[in-house]
Amino acid sequence: MSKEMLEAFAVLEEKKGIKKEIIVDAIKAALVAAYKKNYNQAQNVEVNFDEKTGNFKVIAVKTVVDEVQDGRLEMSLSDALAINRAYEVGDEIRFEVTPKNFGRIAAQTAKQVIMQRLREAERNHIIEEYSQYQDELITGTVERRDNRFVYIKIDNVEAVMPTHDQMPNEHYNPQDQVKVIVTHVGTDSKGAQIVVSRTAPDLVKRLFEQEVPEIYDGTVEIVSISREAGDRTKIAVRSTDPNIDPVGTCVGPRGTRVQNVVNELGGENIDIVKYEEDPSDYIANALNPAEVIAVQFGEDEEQKNALVIVPDYQLSLAIGKRGQNVRLAARLTGYKIDIRPESEVEFVDEDASEEQAAEDQASTETTEAVESQELTETADDQVAEDQAEDVDADEDIDEGDNSEE
Repeated sequence: MSKEMLEAFAVLEEKKGIKKEIIVDAIKAALVAAYKKNYNQAQNVEVNFDEKTGNFKVIAVKTVVDEVQDGRLEMSLSDALAINRAYEVGDEIRFEVTPKNFGRIAAQTAKQVIMQRLREAERNHIIEEYSQYQDELITGTVERRDNRFVYIKIDNVEAVMPTHDQMPNEHYNPQDQVKVIVTHVGTDSKGAQIVVSRTAPDLVKRLFEQEVPEIYDGTVEIVSISREAGDRTKIAVRSTDPNIDPVGTCVGPRGTRVQNVVNELGGENIDIVKYEEDPSDYIANALNPAEVIAVQFGEDEEQKNALVIVPDYQLSLAIGKRGQNVRLAARLTGYKIDIRPESEVEFVDEDASEEQAAEDQASTETTEAVESQELTETADDQVAEDQAEDVDADEDIDEGDNSEE
């Protein structure tokens, strides 16, 4: 039996990846629990394991005291000295209490505890192994599906793909090979759980890394991705090398690189746009293939509101089917985009505005000068009239004096 147990340890370590030490600790805990439960023993006990023979022994531990309060946990000094005269108060005495017949109940209890510990060990092993694949692309095989999940076999582990992570235009049949991205590695009530996705935006990023060496080595960088899985994706890229066109690099010769990604995603449309530091240029690129006349921003920069002016005949193209184009562009850039046709917006050129302002200023200054001159002339005329009236009055007085004489 001991030899078979040692062989079982080796098989579990090889097949399940569970180390022998973990299994031994589980069995020790199981035997302690079974001993206390089935033999009504609440004393301190421990289990020793002989790695050579594979034998387990139950050892009771008692503390040497002057006065015994609990016979299950303590031993008097006189009794201890009878065993060995070297014992002193405070020493711990260990002696074997392994029952000759553990019995069926004890064995069943040990089995349950062992199985529980083994499940925990296996779960921890899965989490430890697959946590390194978080957000990475993995190829798996479809095993089965139900109303909630598609179950995908990855190596010796079964991963789940929830409904919202499944492509709406794809059907998953047993034995199908699919590329998925690992979105979560954790535990649930049933043990370890690995969640994978076909709809996550990072899936597109990983696929481009496989197809485009410049993205993998960092020469071309994917700045942002916005995606409506199964229908359309927008991806913004930039290059760290001014001699490399990031968009052309991702498209590839005759579009082969981007076409391989499109094929993997079941025909999903992919728009590749160039990232620009200038927000207006970036937004204009994000609304591709629509033509943009101008981009205006709100006064509050934190709100990130942008008014985009497009030609009247480009309005429907800029908005897209059910607003998809502008919606994806907004997610890509991080701006709230409001699109208006040219006919509904009073568009004024900045240079013309400055010239007009200068003309208005000059006109205002001229008007003020004229008005000032008119006021001066009016005042002079008034003074001249007053002087004339004074002269007339003096003449009248002189004529009156002469007549009286």
